[in-house]
Amino acid sequence: MNFLDAVPAIRRIDTNRDDLFAFDVVGHVAAADAENLFGLLEAAYALHNRIDVLVRLVDHDGVDWRNLSDETIEQGTADAVAHIGRCAAVGEPNWIPGAEGILPASVPIEFRHFEAEDEAAAWEWLAATPISPPAIPANS
Repeated sequence: MNFLDAVPAIRRIDTNRDDLFAFDVVGHVAAADAENLFGLLEAAYALHNRIDVLVRLVDHDGVDWRNLSDETIEQGTADAVAHIGRCAAVGEPNWIPGAEGILPASVPIEFRHFEAEDEAAAWEWLAATPISPPAIPANS
């Protein structure tokens, strides 16, 4: 498999809330995946001044931060501080302490970590539910 065949590490989860951006992080997050995530978040911010976020980590294997520009990271951080109200992280590793250590002490984001087996509590905390993907007709 070459890099063009790689499955994206960031996968959007449809929810019952328009102002909730939920996604899976699967495996290793390459720089292109992170850039895509920042772009998806920018689109969400354009639609809603304030959003909540749910991050579900699935077999997470790290992020390729060194291949992202400092400018991209700084802008992504500033946008998150300006637009995110609550952020639920589900699964391991628990990256919230690291994120809180990078962000200003007065950051208005309310973070909460949930173990994978407590995912339902994360959805409840955000007053949301995931929407199952539409059924694909057998003749498609």
